[in-house]
Amino acid sequence: MVQIPSQSNLKKLYEIDDYLWIEKTIKLLQEKKFNELDIENLIEELEDLGRERKNKVESLLRQIIVHLLLLEYWSKEYQYNSAHWKAEITEFRFQINGILTKNLQNFLANRLELIYQNSLKYTKRKTELNTFPQKCPYSLEQLLDEDWFPTKL
Repeated sequence: MVQIPSQSNLKKLYEIDDYLWIEKTIKLLQEKKFNELDIENLIEELEDLGRERKNKVESLLRQIIVHLLLLEYWSKEYQYNSAHWKAEITEFRFQINGILTKNLQNFLANRLELIYQNSLKYTKRKTELNTFPQKCPYSLEQLLDEDWFPTKL
């Protein structure tokens, strides 16, 4: 049987081996031993988990936008790279749709214009073009739709 450390020992364990700390914390939760939990570090870990999930979906959406902009507006490279860009968009959509929750979708909807501006800045630097729309030309539904691609201008 696995020995569960005391709350003070759990706090020490957190500093030494956070993965083992997680295993012990899960066991305490399963056994409903709430008074033995290291609440302070548990809160920190949950907050960090939420930030990581938001960063992940934001990063994936930014990549989708970048590749859509390349596909739609970088005509000089279209012939050589369009299949690659479409494949990348498809993969990023698979990844984002695999982890997206309603809460994370609302988060993306609220930050769509900022995410677009960051994507735009990157794409302008990559292509040295200044012909992209200043406002996001795509809806969140289009961005997440695994089968949607813009028609070539």
